[in-house]
Amino acid sequence: MTDHRAAGLAEFRAMLPGILPDSDDAVSLRDGNFAQDLTELSLDNVFGALWARPGLDKRSRSLVTLGVLIALRASEELKFHFGIALKNGLTVEELAEVVYHCAGYAGFPAAANSRTVGIEVLPKPTA
Repeated sequence: MTDHRAAGLAEFRAMLPGILPDSDDAVSLRDGNFAQDLTELSLDNVFGALWARPGLDKRSRSLVTLGVLIALRASEELKFHFGIALKNGLTVEELAEVVYHCAGYAGFPAAANSRTVGIEVLPKPTA
């Protein structure tokens, strides 16, 4: 049986370095607020059970994730996942192509929303 917690911590640290402490014993994402277990569930289930699965490489998983997040207009998640996609081997130019492609399937408002997020978080193009 896979230890989803350990896998989730490893995946999260690789994708978003510096956010979590290095010691697994010290990691608790509960903050005492409403629905405080949501981030813990994400760590174990999304990062541990999904991102750590074999079958797709990280680059492919980033492409799928971006398409879904763009379609959902999930701006806050896109802020993280554009950077994760860069770490997983996509270029800024390829990210723009993902946005263009999603315009045809998810609609121009969703694509425009993701463009706004990209302008905020991605490196500026060089002339």
